[in-house]
Amino acid sequence: MNLSNWVSLGFLVIAVFLFYTYQSDLPSFSTVINMAAQQEDSSSSSSSSIYDFTVKDIKGSDVSLSEYKGKVLLIVNVASKCGLTQANYKELNVLYQKYKDQGLEILAFPCNQFAGQEPGSNEQIQETVCTIFKAEFPVFDKVDVNGKNTAPLYKFLKAEKGGFLGDGIKWNFTKFLVNKQGKVVERYSPTTSPLKIEKDITNLLESS
Repeated sequence: MNLSNWVSLGFLVIAVFLFYTYQSDLPSFSTVINMAAQQEDSSSSSSSSIYDFTVKDIKGSDVSLSEYKGKVLLIVNVASKCGLTQANYKELNVLYQKYKDQGLEILAFPCNQFAGQEPGSNEQIQETVCTIFKAEFPVFDKVDVNGKNTAPLYKFLKAEKGGFLGDGIKWNFTKFLVNKQGKVVERYSPTTSPLKIEKDITNLLESS
């Protein structure tokens, strides 16, 4: 074996030695992917209940959801110009009037992500909700419920209760039911009318 072959063999031995020495320090591709996913979801997975979140009301003021401790909550993404709007607001109003004194709160979050059916400003939304739909339950700041700008609360809600064919919110008036301990117990599709979940609400109101 000539000198050049010995030199090549030497470099090969050194390369193998370095590979096996340091490869344990390098994360695998799957590890990198898992780390990225964990970082993306950390804001929701680190929360144990909705009481960990602060949202903004329709006027832009901070509201800690811990203010609703001990109450049953129905959280809904709403829109003013949807085909489901009239029926949902009507039935939500019925539920709120019937059970608000027993501990029910309805939290409405306007969203314009579905066919642009909530295009107005917060002021316009508030006027519409109060004058046309006569809603007395609290309406909050407009939010995104899907995509890269998803509100942290909605990341949490979707992580706690996934939907049919994926966790994403499918349309306006998806509903999440939360018990008195701040845990998400059920998710309802946009086409599920509020009055159809009345029994689930009363069961939670009657529980300790």
